[in-house]
Amino acid sequence: MKKKKRFTRDDLELIIMATPTLVWFLLFSFLPMLGVLIAFKNFHISGGGFIDSFLKSPWVGLENFKFLFSTNEAFTITRNTLLYNFCFIILDVVVPVTFALMLHEIRNRKAAKAYQTILFLPYFLSWVVVSSFLYAFLSPDKGIVNHMITASGGTGVSWYTNTKPWPFLIVFIRTWKEMGYGTVIYLASLAGIDTTYYEAAVIDGATKWQQVKYITLPLLRSIVVIMMIMATGKIFTASFGLFYQIPRDAGALYSVTNVIDTYVYRAMMGMGEIGMSAAAALFQSVMGMIMLLGSNWLVSKVDNENALF
Repeated sequence: MKKKKRFTRDDLELIIMATPTLVWFLLFSFLPMLGVLIAFKNFHISGGGFIDSFLKSPWVGLENFKFLFSTNEAFTITRNTLLYNFCFIILDVVVPVTFALMLHEIRNRKAAKAYQTILFLPYFLSWVVVSSFLYAFLSPDKGIVNHMITASGGTGVSWYTNTKPWPFLIVFIRTWKEMGYGTVIYLASLAGIDTTYYEAAVIDGATKWQQVKYITLPLLRSIVVIMMIMATGKIFTASFGLFYQIPRDAGALYSVTNVIDTYVYRAMMGMGEIGMSAAAALFQSVMGMIMLLGSNWLVSKVDNENALF
């Protein structure tokens, strides 16, 4: 007969330690999930508070979801969201890994820490601050860039009405701001690689590039795959601050800067339809889950060891 496991003091201590985290998840992660029902209601705020408003709002089924797909801009915002995120997924691997490899090879630890801090600093800046800095460069009348162009005999550019440079500006600014975070993650992974691999490679006469190619990159593959899978789950979600603050909500740039998040925000501010916003958020979450599970399934078929589950 199998002996039952007794409840010990250690079990009680672990339960007590886990209780605050459990309560936090219940209050801020699981309980708010009931709010997805707003996506299926014509939600209007009444004087009785949120619960009363929720109960009195009529059910409309999938009517709120038609808001995203029945407009002329549905294709544009979906295209912009997917293409920008696809670029970000690629660059969030290539750029941080490159800088992490370079920083890892710096033997002067103080210099390496200084460079790492410089790379990481933009990550802590808000998009409002970054937008102000960019406007100081691109302002049509007082911008530094236009002053340099006119000083060299050229004609100033109206940056906030010209759509051509903005896809490159958006990608560049986002990569510049976020690359420090990814660099730190890959640096931590590099620090965990056993140095005996490199010592054996040096004894065998391997060059620095061969060490990177045959030791470093293969050992980084697991973290790279995990980061890409996680990023794929957010492919239908765009950074609101990036696409709203950086172009300063310029209407002339909507064709290249309007994404699902900014479109829903403008529609909600204009029409006050909370149900439509909830439907858009639910659509992004469901599609993100599908993309996450799909990308993990593909990875598991190719390399099961590096899949998330």
